[in-house]
Amino acid sequence: MNATEIRVEIAPELTLFVPHARRAGATALAVDGVSTLGHVVESLGVPLTEVGALLVDGREVRVSHIPADGESVAVHPVARPQLVPGAPLRFILDVHLGTLARRLRLLGVDAAYESTDIGDPALAARSAAQQRVMLSRDRGLLRRRELWAGAYIYSTDPEQQLRDVLDRFAPELLPWTRCTACNGLLKKATKDEVADQLRHGTQKSYDVFAQCRSCGRAYWKGAHHEQLVAIVEDALSMRAQGN
Repeated sequence: MNATEIRVEIAPELTLFVPHARRAGATALAVDGVSTLGHVVESLGVPLTEVGALLVDGREVRVSHIPADGESVAVHPVARPQLVPGAPLRFILDVHLGTLARRLRLLGVDAAYESTDIGDPALAARSAAQQRVMLSRDRGLLRRRELWAGAYIYSTDPEQQLRDVLDRFAPELLPWTRCTACNGLLKKATKDEVADQLRHGTQKSYDVFAQCRSCGRAYWKGAHHEQLVAIVEDALSMRAQGN
């Protein structure tokens, strides 16, 4: 079968995924005439989770489009905020994103996370079964077809990671309502109900407590509370500015 040639231009936001030779403007690319545009884009290194509009000669097409000889393709990033249809917005994070998972939970965002590596197939299956958006820096994981939905985490800095997720998905924020350890929901608790988890100094110094409905962990305004408040206030301020 004769090869065909198309021209592909990758949006600047996505160029980190592609070889340096293809980062400046539109470049020629030989294709086989039978592979879908989605397959072509992935072969360049761009996860489809990061792709928004695909324009062929100025018209929007689906990832199933078969490129024809001479076509010009423009690959755009996902629109923000990104809408995830069909289920309440919730996430699952891979083993490398524990800090991000805890910060999302602090803000009341449903964020599943395993502290041990359960493997890509299990993560993808859980994403599909529970209809959760997979958050990862693993491009191979994000290319798994069984994923419900996914998103690449661009930064290695937890603060930037959190801001990126909030900007991209605009989840509802309900701070102080989830357990940062297990993702369960919190309830008010008396000092007697959590007494077995308190040291003597805590028993004397604090009177307001919460407890996880799932794992039973107790919470109070301890030594790190000001740091947590700063994270919450920054997120709420970002949301207010976005509105």
